[in-house]
Order: sequence, then C-alpha cells, then structure tokens
Amino acid sequence: MTQDRVPPPDPADRESAYELLQRGQGLLKRRHHAQAAVVLERAAKLEPGKASILEALGRAYFNSGQHDRARETFESLLDLDPSSHYAQFALGQSLKKVGREREAWVHLRLAVALSPGTALYRQALARIPDPKAPAGDDGADEPDAADPESAAG
Repeated sequence: MTQDRVPPPDPADRESAYELLQRGQGLLKRRHHAQAAVVLERAAKLEPGKASILEALGRAYFNSGQHDRARETFESLLDLDPSSHYAQFALGQSLKKVGREREAWVHLRLAVALSPGTALYRQALARIPDPKAPAGDDGADEPDAADPESAAG
C-alpha cells in the first residue's frame, strides 16, 4: 500500500510577518476581527515583540470580544513602549471590559496625560468614576477629571 505524501511547503510560499500584518490590518478594516486575530497571531510568532503587530493584534482581540487576551497584548505593548498613549488607552478599555475599573481608570488617566488633546481618551476616562473620590461624591465641586487643563487651574 502506497501512501500519498504531501510535499513540504515551499519556503517561498510563506508569508512574511509584514505581509501577515498587512493582511491582518485589511481584515480589521473590513471588520473581520476574529479572522484578523488568527492572521496577526501568526505575524506575532514570526516577529515577537514587534509593536505594530501587537497593537493590531490587541485591536483584533478587543473587537472580537477577547478582552482578556487584548489586555495581555496591550500590557506586552506597554512593556515595549510605556509612553504609548494608545496602548494606555486600549489597556484601560480592555481592563474596563473585564471588570477591573480601578485599574482601567489609571491607564485611561495616563492616556489623557500623554495625549491631552485626544477627546476619545478624555471621554473614556469620564465614563469611569474616579476611584479616589469618596463614595457618593459626584465630583460636582471638583475639576473635571477628564480635563487636565481644568485640574491645573
């Protein structure tokens, strides 16, 4: 009995990490988030610690409802670049989705501090109560926690 053998894949047929990243980003644009995550995971294996791949992979996880995996990925991105305002924001949003609002507030606050002109970050921060505020305090007498300008005044 002869067995049909499949020839080994041609190394020239393998996609590079860059090609996988491009394909994954295309899937993200078309809102195929779970498919993008699969493709971007392959890219991350080929290029571990590549910030652009981690950012796209984190977005794919987040938008496909894999919030804990998104959290882990954005934490890895922040290990590479702690000053990334987007990674701080995305980690905050991921933490909020997994029920860790106190930690989320810290990262959203950092995102606002790193990029004070980004309305999206300020709006996300404003939707989480300040964990330092006393219980029952609506902050009406305090400067807007989402606006660093008013806090400095």
